[in-house]
Amino acid sequence: MARLLGETVYEISARGPAPIKDHFCLQITRTEVIWRWWRISLRANSRSMRPGEVRESHGEYLDDRRLQGQVLMVFGPRVLQYSVCLCQGQYDYLHRLPDSLLLLIMAHLELEDVARLALTCRRFRELCSSDQFWEQTVRLRCDTVSPGMEDLARDVGWRCVFFTNKLQLQKQIHRRRAGNDLTHTAEGHGDTSEQ
Repeated sequence: MARLLGETVYEISARGPAPIKDHFCLQITRTEVIWRWWRISLRANSRSMRPGEVRESHGEYLDDRRLQGQVLMVFGPRVLQYSVCLCQGQYDYLHRLPDSLLLLIMAHLELEDVARLALTCRRFRELCSSDQFWEQTVRLRCDTVSPGMEDLARDVGWRCVFFTNKLQLQKQIHRRRAGNDLTHTAEGHGDTSEQ
């Protein structure tokens, strides 16, 4: 599982809370915590100030209440807790898996569990509502997927196809075919009238 971790395990940056205008960056690598800041000020004496940087091992960061206080002030309690967990070796491997593998895992979940998963974070919300997920779900749960269903899914989306009952789905596909037939017939008559 360690191969899933890149050199940088976590990185976040933001401007400090008002009235602070300084910019801060927290980076956690596999071996250290890097805290950077850039002073933003209109004062003439502040223009020559260089950006600052502190580098600490994970163990040093866990003991450094001052630096943790700065992280708390700039990024809030959730980021502080997350950074502490990472420095304690508690990695979130699930978030590091590629979308294709997550989709395979999600294929085995009940829809209620998928709805709960979508509430956990932005990445899972996007993945759970993606056309890839809903196409996979339709194909796994339907005996056959006709070309008409595929055409309809391209127009209305696979999620809509999944939640449409079979009778309504057949009506929509039939209406779609009838509309296409009329278009082709009208185009054909237009061609013969020109000749």
